[in-house]
Amino acid sequence: MSEPLDRANEERPEDWAPATRLVRGGMARTAYGEISEPIFLTQSFAYHSAEAADRRFSGEEPGFIYARYGNPTVRVFEERLALLEGVEGCRSMASGMAAVHVALVGLLKAGDHVVASRALFGSCRWIISQLLPRFGVETTLVDGRDLAAWSAAVRPNTKALFLESPANPLLEIIDIQAVADIAHAAGARLVVDNAFASPILQKPFMLGADIVIYSATKHIDGQGRVLGGAILGANALLDDAYKDLIRHTGPALSPFSAWVLLKGLETMELRVNRQSETAAKLADQIALSAKVKRVFYPGRKDHPQYEIAQRQMSAGGTILAFELAGRAEAFRFLNGLQIVDISNNLADAKSLAVHPSTTTHRATPEADRLAIGLTEGCVRLSVGLEDPVDLARDVARALEAV
Repeated sequence: MSEPLDRANEERPEDWAPATRLVRGGMARTAYGEISEPIFLTQSFAYHSAEAADRRFSGEEPGFIYARYGNPTVRVFEERLALLEGVEGCRSMASGMAAVHVALVGLLKAGDHVVASRALFGSCRWIISQLLPRFGVETTLVDGRDLAAWSAAVRPNTKALFLESPANPLLEIIDIQAVADIAHAAGARLVVDNAFASPILQKPFMLGADIVIYSATKHIDGQGRVLGGAILGANALLDDAYKDLIRHTGPALSPFSAWVLLKGLETMELRVNRQSETAAKLADQIALSAKVKRVFYPGRKDHPQYEIAQRQMSAGGTILAFELAGRAEAFRFLNGLQIVDISNNLADAKSLAVHPSTTTHRATPEADRLAIGLTEGCVRLSVGLEDPVDLARDVARALEAV
């Protein structure tokens, strides 16, 4: 007779290290025993009987109903990302901005108030300052570095606080734990966009966040292939705030994109750590140039929030920014690059550089750009996987052209 299985020694995904979770989390093989996750390209699903359909729609019986509500391939991606974050649930979206939109709209209604840091990606700022007020939501932008400003902005009707850290494009760092305490003391939720840090370098849930958002287009894919987004949190909160909103408005992630993102997760830790090492070297190199007024990189001691970054992040990240004399100098630098591409994406395997004032933050009023330190001379550099020596040569050559 065969010996019975020792269930006490059975592997539990919750016990796995992050690298193992990234490769195997959420895996549910079919009867074919495939190694790579299958792609279920189907809009709908069949039922064994009319009674089975009735039970499925009522929630009495588990299972998939329609691709807008859920899909097996998408579910694996959601479970793997939730396992990596160490949180109960994940709801995937068609893009990072869909995730930001749904995350905020699901928590707010007319008459509510939201407080957000003023250093935000241009589209995030548009949602806060332009879209939400159209539907009766009051909004306040604050200097995210100033904890007193967060506290002063909170009102009796404040339901959510929203921030990016590191922030786009100048890597401003916000004390997530302190802002979480302010939010919770007011009975509000803290929503953190963690796209710049990635799940590898920063864990906002451990710092008190209630909802964490990702543009999966960035580090999770990391190879310039697909759009995607994710909202993570406790299942009770996700169901209460987002279940009906997602079901009826349809910001669904496609199964093919979910499969691509699963492949991205498998290598994300390796990519992010390698890119962060190179970014730190380039930040130090750029800081030595007499043509550079200042460098923005959380891993450098001259970063204004260096101490907070050391507490919150395990490395300085894959992105840096720096300031030249003006727009003409920034354009000369960008046009002098021969390896690094000029592109508004970031966290790609290929190094990318951009002039934020005329691209990602073009719609932000000039006074608001200047308030966060974003001048016409600022350049954002997303560091890829090329050889560090080649990148150093390319950057040095471009600086000579300034």
